[in-house]
Formats: sequence, C-alpha cells, structure tokens
Amino acid sequence: MEGTAIKTGDGKSGPALPRKKESIVDLSKFMNKPMRVKFQGGREAIGILKGFDPLLNLVLDNTKEFLRDPEDPLKITENTRELGLIVCKGPSVVVICPVDGMEQIPNPFISN
Repeated sequence: MEGTAIKTGDGKSGPALPRKKESIVDLSKFMNKPMRVKFQGGREAIGILKGFDPLLNLVLDNTKEFLRDPEDPLKITENTRELGLIVCKGPSVVVICPVDGMEQIPNPFISN
C-alpha cells in the first residue's frame, strides 16, 4: 500500500516495501515433465506441466483424468479420459508429484 509506513530497526519510519509473493514449492525444475495432481474431492490427473504461479495454479497439457470405480467411489481405476490442455486452480490442488522417479509399491499396512 502506498503511503503506509513501517518501523525500521533504528526507530524511524520508512515507506512500506511491497513483498514479492513466492511459491512454497519450486516447480520450475519440473517444467515440461509429467506430473500427477490430486484435487480436493478425490479427482486425479496426469499431465505435462506447462506453467504455474505462486498460488499453485497449474497449466497441464496432454492431461488424462483417472476415472473412479462405479461400485466404489473411493477407488480410482486405471480407466482414463482425455482432457487435453487444462488450468488447475491452486486452492483445489492437494498433491503434486512428478511421474518420473515414482514407483508403485504394495501397501505394507494391508495383510494378505
């Protein structure tokens, strides 16, 4: 805000400096790489990261959404639907992880 003063360490007031918004995570190293995104409500998608901002709004290309099992809505199936180029609103994003370097392992908490 212009005209707002802040106290400095020596007791004097100076003009307030605007803070630069920084993202909590640095996604720049994942540009043009496949990312898996989980959303509030349980939806999941995989797409190529094309852009992002400090609020974690994401732009994904060649995106595929994983569909839910009709009998068990909590279970995600391997069936997908093509979404293409999408914009993901940051507040709805719960998890972001790169596809490369991930390995699916059996759940150690489920007994056979």
